[in-house]
Amino acid sequence: MLKNIRFIFIFAVLCSACGQDSPKQGGGKFGMLDSGNPEFTAVEFFDHIYHSEGIDGAIKVSTPKMKRLLRSYHTNKGVQKHVLNMRFDKVTIQPRSRSAGRNEFAKEAQISIFFEGELDGDIFKDMRNVELLKVGNDWKVDEVSLE
Repeated sequence: MLKNIRFIFIFAVLCSACGQDSPKQGGGKFGMLDSGNPEFTAVEFFDHIYHSEGIDGAIKVSTPKMKRLLRSYHTNKGVQKHVLNMRFDKVTIQPRSRSAGRNEFAKEAQISIFFEGELDGDIFKDMRNVELLKVGNDWKVDEVSLE
């Protein structure tokens, strides 16, 4: 009887040790793309514009100034063509911070976003600079520019 209980206990311990790992927090190298960082918000903004069905996700991470601009173009294609002047069929988005400091403690940040993608079979590479403001605990996209 004692052997059966010992066997069941060992079996239960082994089964519980083989459970799923908890999901990783953040993304990128060393979790740099955690949701509290401006790089994460900048990538999320463009990801909603290029990989989502609508612009609602991009509007959620925008300041009121950017929200008005995005809403005036109604669709992802309109925003891509008129606001960003970059259309892609497929695109990869990579951030690069303009400061060496810790942006998550700042009130504003400037992030360079690099795009590499396809449009009608041609490969294009481009870059945009994004200015973000910290509103409460969240980063919001305020402006997108070429410079």
